[in-house]
Amino acid sequence: MEQSVEERVAEWDRRFGSEDYLFGTDPNAFLVRQADRLQPGMKVLAVADGEGRNGVWLAGRGLDVLSVEASSVALKKAQRLARERGVALATEQTDILSWDWGRDRFDAIAAIFIQFARPRERTRLFELMQEALRPGGLLLLQGYRPEQVGRGTGGPPFVENMYTEPMLREAFAAIEILELRSYEADIREGTGHAGMSALIELVARKPAG
Repeated sequence: MEQSVEERVAEWDRRFGSEDYLFGTDPNAFLVRQADRLQPGMKVLAVADGEGRNGVWLAGRGLDVLSVEASSVALKKAQRLARERGVALATEQTDILSWDWGRDRFDAIAAIFIQFARPRERTRLFELMQEALRPGGLLLLQGYRPEQVGRGTGGPPFVENMYTEPMLREAFAAIEILELRSYEADIREGTGHAGMSALIELVARKPAG
């Protein structure tokens, strides 16, 4: 049986309950590789940002970051990390499926491993992301491919939650795809992502007008 929103949040609260950071405190490597595309002052949304490793890194580069996350436990740790790093991080506890994303609101959106979303939810999330980007805004998306399932190195055990290149090309056909690649990599992000992984990443830009 599919979990309710409340059950999902309770599960993530449990997973984030340790003093350790489940996915570590270092930023995601794909996000770091996109640093040259991100300029100080840009308004950035970090989607389902967990314990804040990516949002804090973005804020540390001078970006105006909003980190949204359903788990209050994770957000407390995100704010702790921000204080330790000496940066200001705006956070909001919300279910992103029912959240008001706004329209033409963000210069960039970072969506890193948000694969809790089932197919019907994912379709809507992808639509909301594109609506929320300002003209010329960037989408930075990384996730797992179907080959990841069963490896035990990260991600949910559901093939239907994974991404493929044809899926992403179709979902983001209305914006310009700058990069789309699939590859294997040994990633070490805390205990949550640890080992050889089947990855896929997308960089896309909303048309300027």
